Order: sequence, then structure tokens, then C-alpha cells
Amino acid sequence: MSRLILALDVYDRERALGIAECTADYLWAIKVNWPLIIGSGLKIITELKQVTGLPVIADLKLADIPNTNRLIARKVFEAGADYIIAHGFVGREGVKAVMELGETIIVVEMSHPGAKEFIQPVTDKLIEMANELEPFGVIAPATRPERVSYIRSKLKPGIKVITPGVGAQGGKAGDVLKAGADYIIVGRAIYQSENPRESAGSIFEEVKAWS
Repeated sequence: MSRLILALDVYDRERALGIAECTADYLWAIKVNWPLIIGSGLKIITELKQVTGLPVIADLKLADIPNTNRLIARKVFEAGADYIIAHGFVGREGVKAVMELGETIIVVEMSHPGAKEFIQPVTDKLIEMANELEPFGVIAPATRPERVSYIRSKLKPGIKVITPGVGAQGGKAGDVLKAGADYIIVGRAIYQSENPRESAGSIFEEVKAWS
């Protein structure tokens, strides 16, 4: 089974479907974020599932009061999303509102440099929340393999570690898989490539070597 997730951060529907279809053989799942949903509408989730047959992760990073999180999550799951990514810093009730409706992934640390300012200082609390609520998985930074290793060491067995930041942000697939990641997320290194299928296949083989 693949451990590669494609972050499909484009606006255009036709481009998104084309990239998804040509890379699907090498993927475990496709992650959609606000750019694609804003550019193509919520129906793109349904269409991606129809074209590829793969799980779709809605990377909304929900961070609102429980009722608002619930209202958003309901429509996104109805569109066919298999997982929704939510922030934990708004508190347990906000996350639980999403988990009541479907599989949830909690952000415990992000991959960009700014994450060190406010998220990393509370990572331990977010891990504690994840261990209590037992979501499908957590987000940890592929750009800092030592943090992936730390987060993995603190998590309950069975909670998946999903790592964005491989490729354009500088993270290395082998480093984060060795550190304990279950899945890696790659975006620009695939969708901005002249040959997305070839690029996805190359990363897939690299990941396979660590499986």
C-alpha cells in the first residue's frame, strides 16, 4: 500500500482532475485544501473520488466554535470527504464536533517556520488531546524530523502520523519515515512538475524503499 498523499493545491477543476487521475496509481489519498475548494467548489471532492477511487482528505484546518465546525464538517463529509483536518487549539469540544461526523486528523504541529511561534509551544497539550480523543491521525512537520520522532514517541499506538512539508518545503521522505511518519504529503513537487505522474512515481519508489 502507498504511503504517499498528494496535496492538490491548485484552483482549476480540470487541472486538478487531470493530475489526480494520472498520479492515482502511486497515491494512498488526495488532500484538498481551500484553494481547490474555492476555485472549483465543494463538488470537486465528489469528482476526485469518482475519478480516482481514492480517499480524500479535506484539509480545512477547522478552528471555530463547535457548532460552526459541525456545520462545515457535515457538508464536507456529505460531499464525500473521508477525513477532515482540524486544529486542536480551539479545544476538545471543537474537535469532537468534527469527530462525531467522521474521521478526523488533528494538527499538533505545522511544517512552516511560523509554527515555532505559537503551535510548537503547545504541542504537548495537543498530543495529550489526541491521545484522549483518539482521532485517525495527527499532523506533524516533515520539515523537522526530530519533531516527528518526538510526536510519535508521545502518541498512543494506532494514531497515524501524517507529515506535510516533503519536497518544496525541504522535508525528505526517508528522514520523516525513519522518524516514525505513517504517511507523507507532497504537493508542489508533484503538481508543479512537467510530468506529475513521473514525479509521483519517483517519490512512490523512494517511499517504498522505507516501507
